[in-house]
Amino acid sequence: MKPSIIAPLTIAVSLALAGCQSDNIFEVTTQVVQEKNDNKMISQDNPFLKEFSTPYGIPPFDKIKKDHYLPAINHGIELNKKEIDLIANNPDKATFENTIVAMEKTGDFLNTVTSVFYGLTGSMSDKQMRAISSEVSPKLSALGDDIALNDALFAKVKAVYLQKSHLNLKPNELTLLETTYKSFVRGGANLNEQDKVKLRSFNDQLSKLSLKFGENLLSETNNFEMVIDNEADLAGLPDDIIAAATVTAKERGHEGKWVFTTHRPSKNPFLTYSTNRKLRETIFNGYTMRGDNENEFNNQKIAAKMASLRFQKAKLLGYKNHANYVLENATAKTSENVFKLLDQVWPAALERAKEERADIQKMIDAEGGKFKVAAWDWWYYSEKIRKERYDIDAAETKPYFSLEATLQGVFYTAEKLWGVTFKERFDLPKYHEDVRTFEVTDKDGSYVGIYMTDHFVRESKRGGAWMSSFRKQYRMYGEDVTPIIYNVLNYPRPVGDQPTLLTFDQASTLFHEFGHAIQGLLSDGYYRSQTGTSLPRDYVEFPSQVMENWMTEPEVLSNFAKHYQTGEVIPRSLVEKIQASGKFNQGFSTTEYLAAALLDMSWHSLETAEIQDANSFEQKLLKKIGLIDEIAPRYRTGYYSHIFSGGYSSGYYGYIWSNIYDADTWLAFKENGIFDQKTADLYRKHVLETGGSEDPALMYRRFRGQDPQVAPLLERRGLTNK
Repeated sequence: MKPSIIAPLTIAVSLALAGCQSDNIFEVTTQVVQEKNDNKMISQDNPFLKEFSTPYGIPPFDKIKKDHYLPAINHGIELNKKEIDLIANNPDKATFENTIVAMEKTGDFLNTVTSVFYGLTGSMSDKQMRAISSEVSPKLSALGDDIALNDALFAKVKAVYLQKSHLNLKPNELTLLETTYKSFVRGGANLNEQDKVKLRSFNDQLSKLSLKFGENLLSETNNFEMVIDNEADLAGLPDDIIAAATVTAKERGHEGKWVFTTHRPSKNPFLTYSTNRKLRETIFNGYTMRGDNENEFNNQKIAAKMASLRFQKAKLLGYKNHANYVLENATAKTSENVFKLLDQVWPAALERAKEERADIQKMIDAEGGKFKVAAWDWWYYSEKIRKERYDIDAAETKPYFSLEATLQGVFYTAEKLWGVTFKERFDLPKYHEDVRTFEVTDKDGSYVGIYMTDHFVRESKRGGAWMSSFRKQYRMYGEDVTPIIYNVLNYPRPVGDQPTLLTFDQASTLFHEFGHAIQGLLSDGYYRSQTGTSLPRDYVEFPSQVMENWMTEPEVLSNFAKHYQTGEVIPRSLVEKIQASGKFNQGFSTTEYLAAALLDMSWHSLETAEIQDANSFEQKLLKKIGLIDEIAPRYRTGYYSHIFSGGYSSGYYGYIWSNIYDADTWLAFKENGIFDQKTADLYRKHVLETGGSEDPALMYRRFRGQDPQVAPLLERRGLTNK
């Protein structure tokens, strides 16, 4: 998932599903099955009550109604409680099998429901779905607390944990034991009863606030519109962007006009191409002021309250601050290590950004402009400089990156590397007409899984791009359960007979998200909580970032980057221009990202419960690090959904941390050949297939034979003196 996106589950739900990780319905004990049949809280016609009879076990989206979710989730919560009680009250001596493995096998029904529900709240949200989410979020949070704070259950887990050196466990089993034990400790199992009550209160409040933050942001994003009724104000904009604005205007009741929104497919092109500086300022401020307006959707106080609660929770659990609590489970391990990396990159990035600012001002002056460059000028003038310096602009490349061709380029790359093929299926259930479904097979012809894509922007879909699953891969029930993986993006819908044409960055995002998807598809693990992308936040982005590299290679481009009208392969001269411009504007992109990462770390390194004034807190940090006025952080507090309604608190730095692994890995492919089979097989075996079965750093060393180095990252971004 790129930095523009957030995880599909809120933190509250992620916490609530600890111990409820499954993605399919299997029988539990006879006692629970009997109790399930006696339970009247769910109607017998609810499709979740039966194992899905659809091909490949795909959720029967055509049969699932919104009214089915709430009773099914409530039913799943009650089932999960009974499953946990059976383990906690088992009179037999605690063993790895009857305690740790038994816990891993709880929650099948609940997670079958929530994997569908939370998958669709991200892409098919409406008032009813949000209302259901508001009701179930605190219940799921409470369930997580019920499990984590169950004294009898923890006593059994601890008894097994204390025997770990004598159990002769396999590496993945030892990881499962250690992870389970640590989750109890981090969940408050060692607290006294009074402090457990406090912890429940913190979790409940955080769950509700996180949900409210996301709802406010969705409302702010959907409510903004910049209506243009003078055709002259469209000067500089590409025809496809104007056509899309016409469609948006019609959909929003402004027939005959043009409407631009803060959704990225609308906002980004406007900032890049519009010659109207005043309108660029309007849409820029519309985007960066989300959640910071004097209305009912203001998120500033919510964010500050969440930061306070997170500190109090971390302190209660024995940690210095929330960042230390989170990073204990990350590859980075400590906040000191995070700041060390950020501080290592920041000075060079800021210096380069200042040079880029000077270049922009020089162009403004040369054109006779009587103003100083501002944040809403950066995209426009940097694109002009890119075109002047490299004789290239996004409008020149877009005809070669139709959505369909780029998707085929992704498939071509995967087949060349790992032998997997994608066959489109039109007969399988899907949740929206935009969804496309592919049957995936391996190089030996064996079935791998299902891959779904949902490409086009719509108001029911939150912004950004992401990957998730309706079912993960695992084998712990004695059979190979295959994955159902999906990507969600926000590309402009095609207008008329014209295909959707992507900018270079949008095409790169498709490769990026597929990098997550291929890890989910090629997963080869035993326990479901360890498979696919079940990895630390600062490592999970690594496979997706690596995938982007293939897109710029001439061999790959020549295969798929063909003019949508003429079929002409992208000219080699244009490919060379793309590669030459790869380090262009890296001061800006690195600095705006690092500023957001540092904002995240600052909020969560607080060691006080005092509620901060969000704007003052933010401005104080930006002044301290020296961020120039012409660049805004990629995310300001009011719309920082990654950390306040997603799972990235104290984790947004993870993209650049993962970049270290990515740059080092790409060196291996460049040295041995971008489609070298030995390198690709090692990467598949030790990175893509392994998930979280062992320490990621150890798995990386098995692949690469060494720890990653920082130098390749700096060189790639053009932040060295080379």
